[in-house]
Amino acid sequence: MEKKIKVLIAKPGLDGHDRGAKIVARALRDAGMEVVYTGLHQTPEQIVATALQEDVDAIGVSILSGSHNYQFNKIMELLRDKKLEEIVVFGGGIIPDEDIPSLKQMGVKGIFTPGTSTETIVNFVKENIHK
Repeated sequence: MEKKIKVLIAKPGLDGHDRGAKIVARALRDAGMEVVYTGLHQTPEQIVATALQEDVDAIGVSILSGSHNYQFNKIMELLRDKKLEEIVVFGGGIIPDEDIPSLKQMGVKGIFTPGTSTETIVNFVKENIHK
């Protein structure tokens, strides 16, 4: 029996809007993946600790607050420190196009801006998680 892809959907920082995160979580679940949602106002430390405890394959981060450079950098740093580099990190939200190359350079595999279809995100996860 093949193990399901397991994805953590995370909302770091002070951003209180999680509709998009819940839509992505539902789309991944409907595509047959196991999804864990952290809820609002998580720190990078809490997100990485949950990823470790839940043994996830990927972390999807939703950021609308403008703190994406800090939040992603801290998450990637903590994953490296805990030797969890195999976890695929992707994200979405209000992220300016000019910030995307630096996020990818730090190890974020995919960035999805407003208007991206859930089908695109589901396909990205399926293509980037190798079971």
